[in-house]
Amino acid sequence: MELHQLEYFVAVAEEASFTRAAGRVHVAQPGVSAQVRRLESELGQQLLDRSGRSVRLTEVGSAVLPFARAALDAVANARLAVDDLAGLVRGQVTVGMVSGCALPVLAELLAGFHDHHPGVAIALVEDNSDRLVERLRDGRLDLAVIGWAEQTPADIDSVVLVDEELVAAVAPGHPLAGAVDGAGTITIRQLRDLPLVSLPRGTGVRAALDAACAAAGFAPRIVFEASALPMVVTMAAQGLGLAVIPESVASRPDAPAIVPIVNPAVRSRLELAWRREPSANPAARVLIEQVRALRSPS
Repeated sequence: MELHQLEYFVAVAEEASFTRAAGRVHVAQPGVSAQVRRLESELGQQLLDRSGRSVRLTEVGSAVLPFARAALDAVANARLAVDDLAGLVRGQVTVGMVSGCALPVLAELLAGFHDHHPGVAIALVEDNSDRLVERLRDGRLDLAVIGWAEQTPADIDSVVLVDEELVAAVAPGHPLAGAVDGAGTITIRQLRDLPLVSLPRGTGVRAALDAACAAAGFAPRIVFEASALPMVVTMAAQGLGLAVIPESVASRPDAPAIVPIVNPAVRSRLELAWRREPSANPAARVLIEQVRALRSPS
């Protein structure tokens, strides 16, 4: 008894036709018929009734069919297990991240994964958040660190890595480096018409800034853009404009003077995201399960 004989028998039983079964398994009809007859000969019983216009199972054939299906399923599962193991021995995962991202939690996660699966290559790609989402959706990325200002899209699952307030950064000596409203803070409305340094559109920080300004009834006056937060900070420190940046970036020793933003406070977050649809990449599936473990218990 051979696996292809069981495959042909199941196909004929399900299609009720040798011709349709042959098309399904991509084998000439005489070949399918001959292999099914060999199976019947080996079992010593007729499995199919060929006397009518359509092929029907005999009583013995009906009894054999579930076992034939189970045998084929077992082989398919064995192949899947081998493929998964091979994927963890010599596979690859591709992880995207927003430009200039240097989160310790991400480095620790990837280092731990590499320790357990040293044969899996890890490729890192930098881009802005909008393009990272596109790459996730079309399968070019397995996971990505993405900046969000709005709700996470329904087709994306994620774990929040950072959720923090945005602050204004200005060069020392800038009029805004002191107390803007007498309390050392600035409101969104006070950003109107001020020259601003910012990340480009498509990033979470820029989306949060644009949304806050739009809610206040104006569009931000962006005079300089840089694709990475360190350069945004540097440009603000040089007096090229006020920058709206995450509070954690503002805590760097080389950061310019910091002014909290109030009424309302503005927040953005970084999330490690992946497609909700199960990945076909075995290594990515394992890494995603490790990422899910980062979620705090509800």
